[in-house]
Amino acid sequence: MLHPSKAGVIRALARHARPVGTFDAQRYFRGEHDLLFFNAGTPTIRAMAKDIRRRTAGRWTLRDATRLAEQLLADRHLEAKQVAVELVALYRREFTPSCLTTWKRWLSRGYSNNWATTDSICGYLIGRVLINHPSLAGRVAAWSRDRNLWVRRASAVSLVGLARRGVALERAYAVARRLHGDEEDLIQKAVGWLLREAGKTDQQRLARYLRANVRSIPRTTFRYAIERFSEVDRRRLLVL
Repeated sequence: MLHPSKAGVIRALARHARPVGTFDAQRYFRGEHDLLFFNAGTPTIRAMAKDIRRRTAGRWTLRDATRLAEQLLADRHLEAKQVAVELVALYRREFTPSCLTTWKRWLSRGYSNNWATTDSICGYLIGRVLINHPSLAGRVAAWSRDRNLWVRRASAVSLVGLARRGVALERAYAVARRLHGDEEDLIQKAVGWLLREAGKTDQQRLARYLRANVRSIPRTTFRYAIERFSEVDRRRLLVL
């Protein structure tokens, strides 16, 4: 039985741990990091979050889920962090713009401290609020000036959902332009992802942007941004 507490989640994850030979999550995280891994798969993690939601139905609100999530996010195990995000996402009907303050705090305090957890927070939580409240895109875009790596990455990744829909493109391009000088590989990739999604609804605009800013855009960002172009157009852009 999964007890809806940090200790309960950790015990459940330990029961579902897999040996490295079966699956090694660590291979997706290069360089130095402070993560530990149970190597429990995504289906297991989502099932745990849903089980907690079911066991606490009628008793817990978003505030209760957030309280447990903060405890799990502070844990070094990647899967504990993932359960946290998946659990909070199940309360999406209760999301309000004020949630952004909490989620930014998670990022700035280093609770995510890796691209996977950061991107989950962006996609399942922050991005969901932005889809419902596009006017908040400017608030999140301003995070691109933050000193914290994960907050800066979130400023780009959180806008992906809007950009994919052709919404708030001015904000997306402003974030990209502001981050082109960032030397962090994880930022360069995030910006390339954002630009690629922005190009889905207006590829010509993206092409013009790339040509106009070719000298300031890192090659990593550039290559990510042009993935949806035809092979011929990719070759033309790469020789700029």
